[in-house]
Amino acid sequence: MTTRTLASLSTGVLLALATSAGAQTDVGDAEVTFTRDVAPIFQRSCQSCHRVGSIAPMSLLTYEKSRPWARSIRQKVAQRDMPPWYIERNIGIQKFLDDPSLSEQEIATIVAWVDGGTRRGNPADMPPPREFAEFDDWQMGEPDLVVALPEPIVVPAEAPDWWLNIETEPLALTEDRYIKAVESRPSLPGADKVVHHAVTYMVSPDDERGFLNEYAVGKNADVFPEGTGRLIKAGSRVRYNRHMHAIGEETPADVLVGPKFYPKGYTPEHVVFAAHAGDSYDTIDIPAGEDNARVDGYYFLREPAQVVSFQPHLHNRGKRQCVEAIYPSGMVETLSCAQHNFAWMLNYTYEEDVQPLLPAGTNLHLISWYDNSEANRYNPDPNNWIGFGNRSNDEMSHTWMNIFYISEEEFDRRLEERRAKHGTNQ
Repeated sequence: MTTRTLASLSTGVLLALATSAGAQTDVGDAEVTFTRDVAPIFQRSCQSCHRVGSIAPMSLLTYEKSRPWARSIRQKVAQRDMPPWYIERNIGIQKFLDDPSLSEQEIATIVAWVDGGTRRGNPADMPPPREFAEFDDWQMGEPDLVVALPEPIVVPAEAPDWWLNIETEPLALTEDRYIKAVESRPSLPGADKVVHHAVTYMVSPDDERGFLNEYAVGKNADVFPEGTGRLIKAGSRVRYNRHMHAIGEETPADVLVGPKFYPKGYTPEHVVFAAHAGDSYDTIDIPAGEDNARVDGYYFLREPAQVVSFQPHLHNRGKRQCVEAIYPSGMVETLSCAQHNFAWMLNYTYEEDVQPLLPAGTNLHLISWYDNSEANRYNPDPNNWIGFGNRSNDEMSHTWMNIFYISEEEFDRRLEERRAKHGTNQ
């Protein structure tokens, strides 16, 4: 297998998946209306959050609710601030599960609707209301089990950042089960503002510890490909590692963890692990006022591997992060780049047919950029040098990557299957 073949097949032929900078944005001469043109976009990409009882500040379910926010909506979608999805569209892999981002055509439609006077349109053109299930607040759908803390943690109004470890009672599992998806989310009003992160581990009856999930503000679900999963043993407890951050008012906070299981007795072919990749504990060096500081980190793959997802982790000064594969030959290929927004620690799960297939000996190179200048409105103090630290006001540089290892034989087989699917003859 040539290096060139590895490069094109491992990521699913990246050039064919990247969005063209010259994407068609013409909305034509027809009058753009809410009922016919805008409401379907809101239903697909906005209403999961923008409805009564969910996390967004206003509802976008109806024309009456949406119209007062038209100018703000225009600005947010034109700048790609909303819906939250920060993968850069001109580089790397472009196919992801549950991607809510808007196409250039959809953005042009919303802009034309606002600039054209926010017309309602014919009520008969309005699509049927979207139905929301009881558990629709779970991005992945209803979990099979919901884990909670024994009681909420009350964060004082004024306090330094603090960390704590808490364990639950043994879970009501009478046999080992494999997880095919897992999600963590705050469960009390305001909890998302005071929980910097909640990392959970499974502690088996014999005290063996395994990673379960990680929550950071705005994070979505971890979904594993069919035939892969994560084991939770019968009678396990869940250990929370929590980082809390005071916001000026007393706030009770809990974080729920919801796994979805494979059927009882099912054993997947591969076990997915969460790589805490590219850590830069001692190399973060961000001068005061610097608007484009760079930090590099690495993660070595000792066996052939398939990468399931990419989740950047930076703090308030974080600006952008890229991950690239350095092949054993020395050739380099960019997998993904994402702009950073500290309010949305998104997990980008690749569609299965483009999940990077990487040979043993590949080095994953993580590159992070930071803005420590006054121009960064999230910067708590542009006058200070910043290095690594656990507080929200310090900085970090790593990415969470769900990965599973495969044999050399399976690696070759998967590459051949991908080459056949994409019609690559290299």
